[in-house]
Amino acid sequence: MPLLSTKNLVKRFEGVHAVNKLSIAFEAGKITGIIGPNGSGKSTLINTLTGMIPADAGEIVIADSEHLRRVRAHEGPAFGMTRTFQDVKLFEQMPVLDNILVVLTERSVWKSLFEKHGAFHSEKAEEVLKKVGLWDKRNELAKNLSYGQRKLLEIARILAMIHSGAGDIDIIFLDEPFAGLFPEMIKIVTTVMKELRDQGKAVILVEHNIDLIREMSDHIYVLDSGELLAEGKPAEVLSRRDVVEAYLGE
Repeated sequence: MPLLSTKNLVKRFEGVHAVNKLSIAFEAGKITGIIGPNGSGKSTLINTLTGMIPADAGEIVIADSEHLRRVRAHEGPAFGMTRTFQDVKLFEQMPVLDNILVVLTERSVWKSLFEKHGAFHSEKAEEVLKKVGLWDKRNELAKNLSYGQRKLLEIARILAMIHSGAGDIDIIFLDEPFAGLFPEMIKIVTTVMKELRDQGKAVILVEHNIDLIREMSDHIYVLDSGELLAEGKPAEVLSRRDVVEAYLGE
């Protein structure tokens, strides 16, 4: 059963269809890749599904029960959704460790700064930071991290959200998580993604690196001018001539 799907989803900007009557689905226990040339509607789709912008028509269906025109950004966790961004969003003036504790303690930033963190929170924070290789950076301000380390911290925050008990996070959007990463960092992220898939999460991957899409995805959707061009298993879809022409420009 899909954890998230769309039915004839539409988003227009000044009359231009960035997403045009799109009907797709994301299933539990699968990594679903979304690819397409620049301007194909990938970012608009993710922003619409996660509440950053409203849809103009169509439905967003969550677990076959909630039929919505719009999911507002603050409602994402309540619907079991979280995401990363191309432009990484962190608490810049806070240490790496506190970026994780804010998520784990389910408090406002202000309250979390003055909360005495229990053993559970401290252990989980250490666990997720070690998983992404940032434990040694725990006292460093987030703004001082390298670009790749900032991306890893955003991944760690997702893992912390899953551990926080704030709700069942089952749908995870990763918007170009590999961009700018060194090979050892890519290995960390791929390991985390596979673990999330094995835990039954629906992992949605937007990525330009075709080799990583082919390696990581169980199913892919190809968008072109806001419409669905192709879908299926990576090996089959990526060998189609129309996909090659549209996406690879050949």
